[in-house]
This record gives sequence, structure tokens and C-alpha cells, in this order.
Amino acid sequence: MDDDDDISPLESMLPYDQWTAEALRLVVLRALEHVAGEGLPGGHHFFITFRTDAPGVAIPDRLRETYPSEMTIVLQHQFGDLRVDTAARRFSVKLSFGGIPSMLTVPIDAVTRFVDPEVQFALQFLPGDNESEHETAERPEPEIEALHPSDGEPDDDKSGGMAPVVSLDAFRRRPPTKT
Repeated sequence: MDDDDDISPLESMLPYDQWTAEALRLVVLRALEHVAGEGLPGGHHFFITFRTDAPGVAIPDRLRETYPSEMTIVLQHQFGDLRVDTAARRFSVKLSFGGIPSMLTVPIDAVTRFVDPEVQFALQFLPGDNESEHETAERPEPEIEALHPSDGEPDDDKSGGMAPVVSLDAFRRRPPTKT
């Protein structure tokens, strides 16, 4: 074996990872925008996990105390006033917590997970996948997951309720290996 066996993939000068994460976040905004205008069709419902400590997140103080870093909301039967501002890249929704109505505003960059169990669709965004190239040397990629048909909701146990993660690395062009 010679040193050519340790060839690493070429580094792209184009931020494909960042563009992919941005495009997938727009999928979330489009889904929310559809629901805001048309309502939830059929059995569709969303679990949205977001960073409560992210810039631009506006939630009541009592919720921030209970969920200091991350929380998951469910948009299914009882939510109201869903508004999507695509230009500002955020959404707001009214939900009740302990019988107390609360308005939440969430920038799409604060979302870490979006799940629609009805169609076994899930997106997971890792920290750093929305930062510019100057802010981080190596950005993690968004992950795409599929729910098992028997699952009705996301599972906090990362190994339990989710199928294996499909990494975007599988679709990247690799340099030919020398034999």
C-alpha cells in the first residue's frame, strides 16, 4: 500500500451542504404555509422540535423556564393562528400549555426536527447546518429519516423509533480510488 490509498474527498468550494440544509428548511416552511392556508389534510400532523435558546425564538417565559434549550410542539387538533413569514423565515402559532393559550414565534433556523408521522416523513437538522462557511469549518449535514410504520410519534430514544439515518454523503461524488 502506498500513500495514494489515503486519498481524501475533494473539498468543494461551493457550499452544497449549506444549500441543501436551506432547501430542506424551506420544505418545512412550505408545509406550514400549506397548513396555514388549507388546514391539515387527512391524518397529517406535525411534531416540530426547536431550540428555545436560538436567536429570534419568542415564547412565554414560563415555557422558556420549563424548556430552556429545546422543546417539541405538536400541530394536530388544537392549534390556532398559524402564520408563516417565508421572507423572514419564521412561523408563529398559538398553542395551549396547561390550559393557558400561548403564542410562539420560531425562526426556521431554530428548528432541529420536523416529523409528519402520517406519511413517515422526518427531517433532522444538526447544529451548525445553517451557519455560513465562515462561522464553522466543518458543518454537519441535515439528516433524512423515515419513521417505522408502527410509530405514531417521534421517539426520544434515538435508536428506538426511527429507521437508520440516510446521510447525504451517500449522494456525493467521490474521487476514483486507485488500485
